[in-house]
Amino acid sequence: MGALSITGIKPGSTSLKLTAGKITKTVPITVLSRNLLSYGPAEGNGLTATVNSDGSLHVTGTATRQWRGVSWKFPCPVQGTVKFSITGGISGLACNVKCFDANDNQLGEQINNANSAMAIPAGTVSLFLNIISTEATPTAKDGDLRVQLESGDTAHEWMKPDNTSLKGGAMN
Repeated sequence: MGALSITGIKPGSTSLKLTAGKITKTVPITVLSRNLLSYGPAEGNGLTATVNSDGSLHVTGTATRQWRGVSWKFPCPVQGTVKFSITGGISGLACNVKCFDANDNQLGEQINNANSAMAIPAGTVSLFLNIISTEATPTAKDGDLRVQLESGDTAHEWMKPDNTSLKGGAMN
């Protein structure tokens, strides 16, 4: 039996029209974003993140201290190798993704720009996206981030995640 693979250019709904002889069938198709992250509004530790109209994150405020910021927890959508990338970084802030098991124990190393292509560890059930201050004495921030996690080991052009309404909170 053969297989059919369809790759969409941009997320959204469309349909596929199949014809075999005199029979035609229209099948609805939902194209998902290649960006596997989920995030939305978040506030904590002096930072506030909002979602811009294009789906990027706008981060403002002054972190209460080094290694503090905002985070989002969501179910891990894939297994295998993933690529992490950031466009439009904000000086003094770092972004990373951590993998957690069912008991909220971290598995493996965090994924960040330094080790941007990594395998999701076996047993991972949820991911944490964190935006934290790297400054010993945090300073005021006001900027935009385009953060992406995608399957494979190659970064593609940034794409808005499917879920940009996930409520986040303080990262301690």
